[in-house]
Amino acid sequence: MRIRLLGPTELRAADGRTVPVAGAKRRAVLALLALELGRCVRIERFYGLLWDDEPPVQAKAALQGHIAALRKLLHGTPLTLHTQAPGYLLDGDRECVDVHRFTTLSTRAADEPDDEAAAALLGQALALWDGPALADLPATEQRHGLANQLDRAREQALHDWTERLLRTGRGAAALPSLERHLHTDWLQEPTVALLVRCLHQAGRPAEALRLYHRARAGLAAELGMRPGTALQAALAVVLADERATADTGTSENPPAAPARPTASLPRPTTGSLPRRTAGFVGRDAELRWLDQACGPDRPDHALAVVVGAAGAGKTATAVRWAHTAAGGFRDGHLHCDLRGFDPARPSEPAEVLGRFLRALGLAEAEIPEDHARRGALYRALTAERELLVLLDNVRSAEDVTELLPAGPRSATVVTSRHTLEDLVVTEGAALLRLEPLPQTDALALLSQVLGEERLAAEPVAARRLAGLCDHLPLALRIAAARLAAQPAWSVADLVAEAEDERTRLPALDAQGGVSVRSALNLTLRRLPPTAARLVALLAVHPGPEIDVPAAAALLEARPAEVRGALGELAAHHLLTETAPGRYGRHDLVRLYGRELLDGDPPARRHAALVRLLDYYLTAAMAGASRLQPHLTEFEQPVAFPPPDLPHLPDVRTALDWFRTEEPTVRALVAAGARAGEGDRSWRLAFLANCLYFGAGRLTDRLDCLRHGLTAATRTGDPVATALVEAATARALSGKRRPVEALALARRAADRARHHDGPAQIYTMAVLAAALADHGDLAEARELSDAAVRRLDDLGLHEAGAAVLANAATLAALAGDGPAALRHAHEAQRLLAAHPHATFHLFALADEADALRLLGRDDESERAWQEAAERCRASGALHLAAAVEQRYADFLLSVGRAREAAEHLGRAREFCAESGDTRGAAELAARIAAIET
Repeated sequence: MRIRLLGPTELRAADGRTVPVAGAKRRAVLALLALELGRCVRIERFYGLLWDDEPPVQAKAALQGHIAALRKLLHGTPLTLHTQAPGYLLDGDRECVDVHRFTTLSTRAADEPDDEAAAALLGQALALWDGPALADLPATEQRHGLANQLDRAREQALHDWTERLLRTGRGAAALPSLERHLHTDWLQEPTVALLVRCLHQAGRPAEALRLYHRARAGLAAELGMRPGTALQAALAVVLADERATADTGTSENPPAAPARPTASLPRPTTGSLPRRTAGFVGRDAELRWLDQACGPDRPDHALAVVVGAAGAGKTATAVRWAHTAAGGFRDGHLHCDLRGFDPARPSEPAEVLGRFLRALGLAEAEIPEDHARRGALYRALTAERELLVLLDNVRSAEDVTELLPAGPRSATVVTSRHTLEDLVVTEGAALLRLEPLPQTDALALLSQVLGEERLAAEPVAARRLAGLCDHLPLALRIAAARLAAQPAWSVADLVAEAEDERTRLPALDAQGGVSVRSALNLTLRRLPPTAARLVALLAVHPGPEIDVPAAAALLEARPAEVRGALGELAAHHLLTETAPGRYGRHDLVRLYGRELLDGDPPARRHAALVRLLDYYLTAAMAGASRLQPHLTEFEQPVAFPPPDLPHLPDVRTALDWFRTEEPTVRALVAAGARAGEGDRSWRLAFLANCLYFGAGRLTDRLDCLRHGLTAATRTGDPVATALVEAATARALSGKRRPVEALALARRAADRARHHDGPAQIYTMAVLAAALADHGDLAEARELSDAAVRRLDDLGLHEAGAAVLANAATLAALAGDGPAALRHAHEAQRLLAAHPHATFHLFALADEADALRLLGRDDESERAWQEAAERCRASGALHLAAAVEQRYADFLLSVGRAREAAEHLGRAREFCAESGDTRGAAELAARIAAIET
């Protein structure tokens, strides 16, 4: 969930959908909380923002209503709204609020010595703006003050960004943004000075001088002032350039403006658009979007950028729209394929300008040789024309800016594999990302080539083929062409070839060199070396998504370098940024990366896998030790310490991280076992065990541990095998399979009994729990007591808390209140520094049970309340559900059925959230029985 304040105040869901926030006052409350994220906002400040310090009688009730509504909207998101004297506090990740992200990017830019990197950061910061800040809030003094403060920060960022661009020689890129900023007030001296310098650097000294004289005259007439130091310094830069002196003179009188082109100039050559793609299918929404962005009701200087992966159909979509829209442009159209990703030679901007000038009616002799003069002439010739310009296959924003027509009623459509976000920042471009085709359109495309009858005969195979093509038009056309060329083949025949990951990319090669692989090769050639290397290394990563720390482990590189590489891959649509810092990819890109990786020596590929395993071992230990601090007893140093790690300060963040990374962890345990990395593989599975329990992922937990057990067995290490056997026994108990759990727990304890240390104690405690689950409580307590006695012999501390909590549970089951209370208190003492650790929470619940057995019901209830609250705060869903059920049992025992049903309802919610449908159904039945 994200909050946008830099423009209209909005609440955006993770999928980009706008979550409605009703009413300007409610949006104002949200805005103030978000601006003060992490700090308590006094009630009086809300009154001032909403009612200018003249609140109505019902102000407090109205504010409480807004808070309650916002709390409901934010429920289940990373943002939490708290009541905290003397007001309210919104807590969460600062990256979720665009103002704070803007501040972070601006601060990073200020500290960045490299001008290119700083300009990129400031460009990202400015791209967050979507109009005046807090634009749709009540017009109170406080709102004006806050908005003015934000606007000043925006202006400062614009100035800093322009300065950095000027230092790198790219001042021209800032021109549109500076002009827009000055649109309503041309007397902002610092901004005018920057614009003068940028015009000069862009090879437009005459315009720079005219702007200076305009500002000088305005300052004298409106304010009675002379130009200040910044504006005078900008003039000096222009006048120092001999070309400017020769072309325009240096007198204090502004030079005359060049003559405007007249309507008698010929229309551009018609018919220059590429032919329409035969069999074009779908993209109705995208065509409507282009109509809105560049059609008859377009804004002035309309610019639409259509981006997407190789083979997504960007050119076909843009050309399709251009053919239907070209007639609406009075003075015709211009088109050029800039061949931005061509391995031979992309089109140079000067070459394209020459082509456009010829199309606009100039003779060859009239076209200047000088690049800058060509650009000036192009702007002059297009200043009063209404043109459609289609720039296809563009590599960078710099290749576009000087090809944009100057006429306000002209429109430009750009296509690229790169996101070209700079155009959004500098030119106000509208950006359209072309996603893969929906299933219906993908099948329609296949049907156009193969015929409806052939496709209808194999509907399941046809859908599978579309999925194997990632629904990309290029891949679908190649697949359809291969089937059309082989009428004896069934669709299922090609599916069988494509389902084998080793042959899928060759299956999508067409004769003549057109292929998914060749399209990806063109993109790869344009990537910086680090990003290109990462394409191959990502094939080692078995998960659906990757983040910066994992990629840093693969590349053995600093996080900043890795962010840049991932950003490049996302910008070229080889990856998709699914969340800030997390990236997913299509299967075809993954398989392409695997082909690249297969070209590496086996030792190099294996080393990448080892680095990735070492990263996840280190990260999993950081997360698991938040839940079970004693696991550090099993920690081993890794060969490749990771360059970066996720920030996991508490149990909740550790579990959130694990829920996201779980598919990768499970797949990596299996991959490590297959690759002969048994020691790393079993350790990762063992560390993940407690994270699985905390996250409530019980079925996946068992699957992961089975792979880990295979790996441990292959090492031949009896302690390793015993540890994973014991963990698997606990997982089987969690799945209500006590017989299998007991058999495996006995094997684990037998293996570890001759090995003094944590493994021996752990397996004894697991066996005791398995015996209790099987109904052998007396034997379970005897073994548990023996494990407790061994704690003192071995000098274990935090590890002992798990054994003591287990002993407390067994004592309570046996009705031995004093023993249960003693063990529970001792476990909590050992984990006093870790109040949300799993066994601290277990021990607190055991204390509540023991107090009930001792007839101390009031103390028992307080312990239950504290245990339930701590479990909820930790985010450990499975444990929270268990504690809520046990609390409900206590309430039933004292005759408070209605309250018991409420806690069972919470337990059911936790089960449903963790995917435990069986547990949720059983709890629903219990609630129904109580309520009837």
